[in-house]
Amino acid sequence: MTNETWGQVRGELLKAVGENNFTAWIDPIVFDRLDNRTARFHVPTNFHGSWVSQNFGDVILRHLISAGVVVDRVEFAVGQRLAAQAGNTNTAPQPQPPAPVAGAAAVAGSVRTGSSELPGATLNPAYTFDDFIVGKPNELAHAAAKRVAEGRDVTFNPLFLYGGVGLGKTHLMHAIAWELRARFPEARILYLSAEQFMYRFVRSLREQDTMTFKQMFRSVDVLMVDDVQFIAGKTSTQEEFFHTFNALVEEGKQIVISGDRAPVDMEELDTRIASRLQCGLVVDLHPTDYELRLGVLQHKAERAMARNPQIRMSEGVLEFMAQRISTNIRVVEGALTRLFAFADLVRREITIEMVQDCLSDILRSTDRKVTLDQIIKTTCDYYNIRQADITGSSRARAVARPRQMAMYLSKTLTSRSYPEIARKLGGRDHTTVLYGVRKIEELMSVDSQIAEDAELLRRMLEA
Repeated sequence: MTNETWGQVRGELLKAVGENNFTAWIDPIVFDRLDNRTARFHVPTNFHGSWVSQNFGDVILRHLISAGVVVDRVEFAVGQRLAAQAGNTNTAPQPQPPAPVAGAAAVAGSVRTGSSELPGATLNPAYTFDDFIVGKPNELAHAAAKRVAEGRDVTFNPLFLYGGVGLGKTHLMHAIAWELRARFPEARILYLSAEQFMYRFVRSLREQDTMTFKQMFRSVDVLMVDDVQFIAGKTSTQEEFFHTFNALVEEGKQIVISGDRAPVDMEELDTRIASRLQCGLVVDLHPTDYELRLGVLQHKAERAMARNPQIRMSEGVLEFMAQRISTNIRVVEGALTRLFAFADLVRREITIEMVQDCLSDILRSTDRKVTLDQIIKTTCDYYNIRQADITGSSRARAVARPRQMAMYLSKTLTSRSYPEIARKLGGRDHTTVLYGVRKIEELMSVDSQIAEDAELLRRMLEA
């Protein structure tokens, strides 16, 4: 294989993968030699080589074969030449690898530039995929995060995760960073909060050293920014973030961002940034449901009791907590931690009575003040139907779906039982309510309109 042949293949690859992918991933690789039916190439970093191998390896191999090269596989390596022998006629001239750019020694949480280091946020060792409990409210966000963390077949950039406090956004961000660092040790991964991004930018302005800032942030392989809503309304920081974002996307670098609302709902966010964010995959982490809260409690309780076998727990405790503490996962986990500490101190079995005594303040603060009457009225107003319709016998879709939504809201926003909800909605059987709740939960994961309706109604009721 000659330099001329590789040049022809590069031309075909440009047409096959597109200009952006070619510029970001194919153009930086350099042909080294053909050895035992293996085409060997140099790459800037291990992360780059892994990405090219996983996403474009088959395409490169196919075009090499089409060009008449006798080859069975392609390999990518970083650093010095792959033992190319002087005088090897199959070896293309190879320049020395470029000097490391800013961030070349980066790991999740820090980037080194020259002799100084600008650390990102510290990663929480407990925030891994193994410790993330998956349920219907977060399964899409989890699947998208895993895809990015695996570093392959990512067809969306950026990934934008949004949702309320304590629903798992930061946990998933940390989990992505941990997984990427484990899979691609040489990758330049930077995770930080939007506040830290702003602080570093302001400091670079004050020190008149914006070039170092730009070089550091635009040389990473993966940029992860948490709580992006923090920079909304801060004009100069948004401007720099926009340019950094564009530069990385154009180079094919992965970006992961989180916020408390969807980009279109951040009124003070620059419209250009909001538009760019919407071009990727925007995923909502929905409010927790009973099953997810129970799963989290069971997982945490098993680990805690394994560490302290002396602690005993009565049946029904976790179910009671999952039902009564419905604020968010963070509150649920904190309540369980307090409960285990209390049980360890007093050396008593954990019972529902102990939960009521030990967690009385949490139970009071999370008791729902929303009534079934409010839910029915608000749902009817939202869908523009009569209350007599929603409590009546009509099975028309225009009435049945709002009725199921009222069932779902009644179960998630109050502590009422299925039979109580059934009686309020026209004396139906409790299994009808159970089916309605599950139907809405199922639709929320596949129908963005249903998910948006549920979220808007929840906010209206809790306002």
